[in-house]
Amino acid sequence: MIMKTTMLKPAEVQSKWWIIDGEDLVVGRLAAKLAPILMGKHRPDYTPHVLCGDFVIVTNAEKVKFTGMKWEDKTYDRYTGYPGGRRVVTASTLRDKAPEKILELAVRRMLPKNKLASRMLKRLKVYAGTDHPHQAQQPEPLKIDL
Repeated sequence: MIMKTTMLKPAEVQSKWWIIDGEDLVVGRLAAKLAPILMGKHRPDYTPHVLCGDFVIVTNAEKVKFTGMKWEDKTYDRYTGYPGGRRVVTASTLRDKAPEKILELAVRRMLPKNKLASRMLKRLKVYAGTDHPHQAQQPEPLKIDL
């Protein structure tokens, strides 16, 4: 008996759409559940070098929460490219300006560091409110046990 390992081709991938309500969910725990779905590790035909993950829509991103004192203590750094151009923003400030960014950055850091990571991140759709423009894709609700 010969056993074969199946490798997906990009044309053979069938992606699904999932929707999650992010209200009262912890950011890190939610991101840890979303990253494998975007990578496709939940599928039996997972192939590391092919984009085989699903699309995920997260609503109510402004109502996610952190544990402990992370709203004041956690900082997000970026660098402008100029001398002295380091910009530091706390999590509470980022929540006021762009609440979607908190979850996107958490998921981004859990994805693999390769060329597919940016394409995987494009499949994550995060919205601050309850409305989203993806009704035509008929997303199925994803139940997450946290």
